Amino acid sequence: MSRTLALLLSVAIAGAAQAAPRVENKPSLTLGGARAVVAAAEAEARKHDAGGAIAVVDDGGNLLALVRLDGTFAAASNIAIAKARSAANFRKPTSLFENAIKNGRLSLVANEELLPLQGGVPVVVHGQVVGAVGVAGAASAQQDEDIAVVAAAAGASVASAETTFIPSKEVAAAFAEGKPLVEVPGYKIHASRREKAGAAEVHLAETDTIHVLDGEATFVVGGSVVDGKSTAPGEVRGASIDGGKTLTLKKGDVAVVPAGTPHWFREVKAPFLYYVVKVEETR
Repeated sequence: MSRTLALLLSVAIAGAAQAAPRVENKPSLTLGGARAVVAAAEAEARKHDAGGAIAVVDDGGNLLALVRLDGTFAAASNIAIAKARSAANFRKPTSLFENAIKNGRLSLVANEELLPLQGGVPVVVHGQVVGAVGVAGAASAQQDEDIAVVAAAAGASVASAETTFIPSKEVAAAFAEGKPLVEVPGYKIHASRREKAGAAEVHLAETDTIHVLDGEATFVVGGSVVDGKSTAPGEVRGASIDGGKTLTLKKGDVAVVPAGTPHWFREVKAPFLYYVVKVEETR
């Protein structure tokens, strides 16, 4: 009898365990993440003088953030929201539906839940849609799409629920070429490699933290850039630096260059390998 009761009890417990709801942690797009998406979209729009309205929604299509850049027509806000909701609710870029209509699937126009115009892109993290961004009113429909794609990529980075891990082989490969490891709104990490001296430069809105892994370089900071020219938003480059302080950077050294400070690798003993962590200033 006791063995029978024990067997029945174990079966009941197993059944209850199978019936219990399964709870999983999943990535999500928070308000902070939505603001990062907007910031990335604004930066991309301003880079091309595109204008536009930017809407960010969560995975249920609920509005998290909305910005309309100066000069953008008023109706663009509602259009951007509709694009974002369509991308979130249907789990696909709205450009796919626009192309389907162009190819003859006219029945999609009758779907009241869908705005089949390019410029709505889901934010996807580890295969899950956690939200979406919609852009409308830029200089062209293609720019709506391009800005939304950049912004959605930024959203995927900040919404990720996992720590970023880069295997050593990938790190070594990055140092072999000298290229970025991580680039997300707010900061960047570059695996940098120098074989020779470079141009003098100033990053107006980024503080650079340099950690030397190998090699040696003569590094000049401060002073003023000679023949400086703007080469990208927030970046000035020139032939050399007049004045400034000269440092010798070698393995193990760390140098922090505040935003707006001229700096120049004047001489390099190759290969010179170093991490650069770039942190954007917030004003």
